[in-house]
Amino acid sequence: MKLAIIGTGYVGLVTGTCFAETGNHVICVDVNKEKIDKLLQGELPIYEPGLDTLLERNIKHKRIEFTLNLKEAVDKCDIIFLALPTPPGEDGSADLSYILNVGEELGKIISSYKVIVDKSTVPVGTAELVRQQIAKHAKVDFDVVSNPEFLREGVAVEDFMKPDRVVIGTTSPRAQKLMEELYEPFVRQGNPIYFMDERSAEMTKYAANSYLAMRITFMNEMANLCEKVGANVDMVRKGIGSDNRIGKRFLFPGIGYGGSCFPKDVQALTKTATDYDYDFKILKSVMKVNHQQKLVIAEKIKSHFKDLNGHTIAIWGLAFKPNTDDIREAPALYIIEELLKAGAKISAYDPAANDHVKKIFGDKINFVNQPYDALKDASALAILTEWNEFRTPDFNIIKSSLKQPIIFDGRNVFEPKQMKEQGFTYHSIGRVAVK
Repeated sequence: MKLAIIGTGYVGLVTGTCFAETGNHVICVDVNKEKIDKLLQGELPIYEPGLDTLLERNIKHKRIEFTLNLKEAVDKCDIIFLALPTPPGEDGSADLSYILNVGEELGKIISSYKVIVDKSTVPVGTAELVRQQIAKHAKVDFDVVSNPEFLREGVAVEDFMKPDRVVIGTTSPRAQKLMEELYEPFVRQGNPIYFMDERSAEMTKYAANSYLAMRITFMNEMANLCEKVGANVDMVRKGIGSDNRIGKRFLFPGIGYGGSCFPKDVQALTKTATDYDYDFKILKSVMKVNHQQKLVIAEKIKSHFKDLNGHTIAIWGLAFKPNTDDIREAPALYIIEELLKAGAKISAYDPAANDHVKKIFGDKINFVNQPYDALKDASALAILTEWNEFRTPDFNIIKSSLKQPIIFDGRNVFEPKQMKEQGFTYHSIGRVAVK
């Protein structure tokens, strides 16, 4: 098939590259000339494991191309994916201006039947709004489909190539046939394609992300309570996760969720509920607790030192999760801000996100290129992202580099017993230190 992907952000690039990998011809469109020029050279603007290899291969075999020319791409393609940003507004609603503006442009330029696919995460009713925008000018038949993505940053290529399920919202038999043919190579092992109406598909994406955010938040609340009663949240997690009605995933406590999806999707679903005069109490609590949880480690550090003036805190991990350079709503940003306000100095390391955080803090904090370099003259180490390279460090180097052997572990990377044996004062989430 011939596909156009409008928008070369995270979702657009993964979607376009993976569709090209199964033999489709893909044209990716963007308005940013600098980005398009780099992509034509095989340079990715995002960090996503495995994507660079796929992109290089598909450029070489001429299955994927990049352009600034929207009309040229649309004329050549049968299915048009909208992978455009939907940033949250001040009231939590999703900003649909990018999608609706492109929808109106498409109405002016389509000259034959097209399937227009909402790939971005959008509120209920967006497919109808896009349809209206296109219909203002279109003189040919078209269909608008909702096809939400369920990609996890860090494993997005695997998620796309081997999806748990594909959700497609359409009431058009013609569009359904084309979408089923397009996705058939990705579900050969029997994973389902769920066809449903557009509104249900749009709601499915928000419901999934909000539920997962709620699970994380519940475990963070449990971790806070475990500390007070002297229980170990890791044992609680294992105990409840073995119940097949609950399952083991998304039960790890920490310093709150971040990223491009959970925060804005919980906000957007709450705003949708408000618009329909429904008080979604659980999601309001989820947002409140998650904001508080982002500051838990900062409070532990401030409580330990009493006065942070003159102290440097080494930080390992800045991205909102490992295997990505995404710092959107990353807990580390909130923690750094809080520590700076308290008078601390910060020396930070992340394998992928240093440059992005530097754009926010500039020379307010010291960035280093090796994890152990962050420890020099530091009074303590705070682990804020659970990158694999942090899991088995040389504890002798850590101890000899720090002024004091103190670790604040916001991701429960280490075991309290191990830390005691190594001679560290160790603070984690939901686990009482071994005495």
